[in-house]
Amino acid sequence: MRKKLVLLLMLCGIGILAGSGWLLSQSNGEDSKFIKIVDSYLDEYWKFYPTAGTIAGFGKYGDKLEDFSEGAIEKRGLALDAFNKDLVTKIAADKLSSETKIDREILLDAIDYELFRLENLVPQQYNPLFYNEILMNSLRGLLGKDVTDAKLAAAAGRAKALPAFIKQAKGNLQTPPKEYTDAAIKQMPAILAYYKTELPRALESANGESKAKLQAELGKAVAAVEEWNAFLSGELLAKSTGNFRLGPEGHAKLLRLTGQNNMQMQELIDQTKADINNIKVEMARISVAFYPVMYPAIDLSKISAGSIEANQNYVIKGVLDKIKDAHMSRAEWIDKIKASAADIKAFVARTNLLDVPDSDLSVESLDPFLQGLTWLKLSGPAPYETSGAYGVQVQPIPADWTDEKAGSFLQEYNNYYLPFWTIERIYPGSFFPAALTRKNANILRKLYPSRPLIAGWPLYVEDMFIYAGYGDYDLFLRLNQLKLMLKAVVDFQMELNIHQAQTTKEAAIAYMTRTAFMTQAEAERKWDMIVLNPGAAIYPYMGYQEILSLEKQAKAVQGQAFSRKDFAAKLLSYGPIPLRTLSSKLTQ
Repeated sequence: MRKKLVLLLMLCGIGILAGSGWLLSQSNGEDSKFIKIVDSYLDEYWKFYPTAGTIAGFGKYGDKLEDFSEGAIEKRGLALDAFNKDLVTKIAADKLSSETKIDREILLDAIDYELFRLENLVPQQYNPLFYNEILMNSLRGLLGKDVTDAKLAAAAGRAKALPAFIKQAKGNLQTPPKEYTDAAIKQMPAILAYYKTELPRALESANGESKAKLQAELGKAVAAVEEWNAFLSGELLAKSTGNFRLGPEGHAKLLRLTGQNNMQMQELIDQTKADINNIKVEMARISVAFYPVMYPAIDLSKISAGSIEANQNYVIKGVLDKIKDAHMSRAEWIDKIKASAADIKAFVARTNLLDVPDSDLSVESLDPFLQGLTWLKLSGPAPYETSGAYGVQVQPIPADWTDEKAGSFLQEYNNYYLPFWTIERIYPGSFFPAALTRKNANILRKLYPSRPLIAGWPLYVEDMFIYAGYGDYDLFLRLNQLKLMLKAVVDFQMELNIHQAQTTKEAAIAYMTRTAFMTQAEAERKWDMIVLNPGAAIYPYMGYQEILSLEKQAKAVQGQAFSRKDFAAKLLSYGPIPLRTLSSKLTQ
């Protein structure tokens, strides 16, 4: 009997939804066969994950809730095996058009990825966050934008099914990691607020029989959610003794199926060691110029911290310590990011540094339901939507943080660090690659974009801002941009050490604060993110290194004609395809 259930791909913070309809060419018979398989696969997918289908803009199963019974899970596993077999035996891969060959590889990886989760991660037994996502999004996904009679009728069907769904969830969960249960408990105030306050308010302007049916079910649904809340804090927390680490084999397979990269993992690991050294050398060169002024009583030539690296760390940290208190207040956090994004946007327009998407980007506070699980979230048009707005939601400074912890965090995100963090994470951030690749993406590519490409591209363009004079060549900005790059390298290392080895929280935080000069609060936050979002900390550095390799090839071919702006645009011109495929495209 198969182990039970795949982690809901669309609902686990990995961010794989960002597009519209199915656009594959029907240029030959084999392509047509593939399209039929895709249509069947997607219909079965949304039937099994109806809440995810709602978020994707697929309305066929809007009145259904997920069924994670043993029989349903077994049936899903058999269906995935059948689709895998059809893609291998019923299609002549060598006769597919070049673009359809790419999509076939994407779908094969997606199926393998779901089977991996089905057979290895078993989230319905070990991750209460899995159920919280559905509890929050099943109704809000239907009624969040507009309230129509059809959506009300579908919501009534889901509300009616919620008590049985929660009963099934309670029966399925066994011994999850305490970290997952703690995070799920922290989400519950937002979930309860939705069912008790936000949903009734959304229904105030509605009328008709469908509204009445939903209201009739709402009381029972609220009682079931309250029961779930008590279960999380009581029975489940008491037995939350599981291990969050994926282990070497499981974590490596996750990265292989989602990274889809050219470079071998050991090659990347070896590169991190060189990069840490090279980045610190550059940081030290800047710091040595300021240290004698900042510490006039200390003779720089007589510093002896134990080794060359230790001396470098001593000087770099000394300079960073002097500038870390130039930061916004706790209350100004979100507004400061908005202002920084506006300044960067104006700089890009003034210098014509990058090709800019047609869409604009808003910056808002992160949904309370997501706070603690991720620090920011990029949202955009759903796969089955033809248009829509883009936005980045940013985690506010948590209300339960002490002033000391908030101060430590804000020292990290000081006035010299925040601009390049904004470039990396907000604007252009992942927004540019997501919006620009959307122009050349069918439904499969919108459902399963290359995560390393989306996350690595922003790191690649950071140097373009430096060389274009962003910040008037301020060396403190440059120092912190290098620190950000250093953190990307260390994030990569820590992801591997935490999930594939047995690195403790204390050891990980010590390494992050010592090697990447993170503050205590930032290192603790990073630990939480790596624990709750396996894989996410890998993709930026992985993608960046792949892009640097592609750049090297392009320079070898183009010589003096090479343009970084044109190259950055070309990286995104083929859609969000795997980097291993992009490599062959760029060298054609």
